[in-house]
Amino acid sequence: MRKVILAALAASAALTAVAPASAAEGCGPGGHRGPYGHCRPNGPAWGGGPVVVDRFYPGRGYWDGHRYWGHRRQWHGGWHYY
Repeated sequence: MRKVILAALAASAALTAVAPASAAEGCGPGGHRGPYGHCRPNGPAWGGGPVVVDRFYPGRGYWDGHRYWGHRRQWHGGWHYY
């Protein structure tokens, strides 16, 4: 009887060690949960690479170093974002 109990305990310990927690949290490979619980892709959403100031990113807008803006125009020798 004692061998059966020990075998059952060993089998249950082995089963719990086989199923680790998923880092994807149900979002699939290459995804993770965002701050509001929605699935987001891992890595940059604009396709990778560094974000460059004064470049237009489709679906986002112009990056000014702080945030994305939909439009820009020349202003006093530089750019005005709006």
